[in-house]
Amino acid sequence: MNDNTNPPEGDRPDQDRPQVPGSGDEGLSPVPGQHDHAAPQDPDVADEISDLGDSDPLSTRYSVEKQLDLSQKSYSQGQLVRRRFLRHRGAMISLFALLAITAFAFTSIGYGIIPGWWGKNFWEGALVEDGGRPTLSLWPPAMGEHPFGQDNAGKDYFALTMRGTQRSLIVAFTVGLVSTIIGTIVGAVAGYYRGWLEAILMRITDLFIVIPALVLAAVLGKMANGGIWPLAFLLSVIGWTGLARLVRGEVLSLREREFVTAAEAIGTGSGRIIFKHILPNTIGTIIVSATLAIAATILTESALSFLGWGVRPPDTSLGLLISTYQTSFQSRPWLFWWPGMIILAIALAVNFLGDGLRDAFDPRQNRTAD
Repeated sequence: MNDNTNPPEGDRPDQDRPQVPGSGDEGLSPVPGQHDHAAPQDPDVADEISDLGDSDPLSTRYSVEKQLDLSQKSYSQGQLVRRRFLRHRGAMISLFALLAITAFAFTSIGYGIIPGWWGKNFWEGALVEDGGRPTLSLWPPAMGEHPFGQDNAGKDYFALTMRGTQRSLIVAFTVGLVSTIIGTIVGAVAGYYRGWLEAILMRITDLFIVIPALVLAAVLGKMANGGIWPLAFLLSVIGWTGLARLVRGEVLSLREREFVTAAEAIGTGSGRIIFKHILPNTIGTIIVSATLAIAATILTESALSFLGWGVRPPDTSLGLLISTYQTSFQSRPWLFWWPGMIILAIALAVNFLGDGLRDAFDPRQNRTAD
């Protein structure tokens, strides 16, 4: 009898059989090709899996199970939006710049209950020193007595510019908020109910669109009589039309989806369907449109104040500062450039912020991380 005969099929040693991860066998690799169709991975997750793959081949079952868990990791919609937005460098830089400008504007000279740390105000004049030139120095870093210089009356131009920035930001963010609310409601109601109600709302929207925005803003600006709050609410009247059309288009598509049909079938009220089921699916469009409305309002308010139809003395805004000192452009250009650069910085920051939000809410991305 030959002792070297092969053992029966069922008696082969374990090392001759393919092993399956998680079967209780340790130190063995998974079956090749088992995970060829794994879900797309987050870069951070992929790095962790790569680190696992570079380790000792005789890894434990825990390492294999952890690898499976990481490769199939998914995220909620909110987590995906947050991760994509935080990875958008342009949006992050713009957000930091916008927060810095806002913080300087409202804390330097104070606003309401917020105390100011800058020792000068924007309404008192003083002796003009060194021709009113700015004392700001980048190297060595120093603010000096008048970092943005002085105007013709000896007023501290840094305090004046911060006051103007406050007013422009208040108008812009108020218009962004109010016009977003109006546009969202009009678009959602028109898209969901359709029929004669949609026709009326869309014709009103078209009426506001065909009138030149600057002409309408000038008329409404004169009605505001120089007050920032009346100006903000009146400008909101012309800022909602674009969003209303966008939301209407989104709602027309969403109202045909199964989840809306199911909600209607069980007797859910139309108001609840609109605000609970439909509008949350348009939040990306709404937020991006709101940021663009803020950027547009900054420029519109500056133009109106420059033309004398916006904020009026003794108050001030960035556009009014440019208008007041436009004749000093050649002799004292800093009186023109400081408010102009802040307008440009705010508009660019808000636009880049809108780009980052648009990319974060991109519905073409799947629910696994980028």
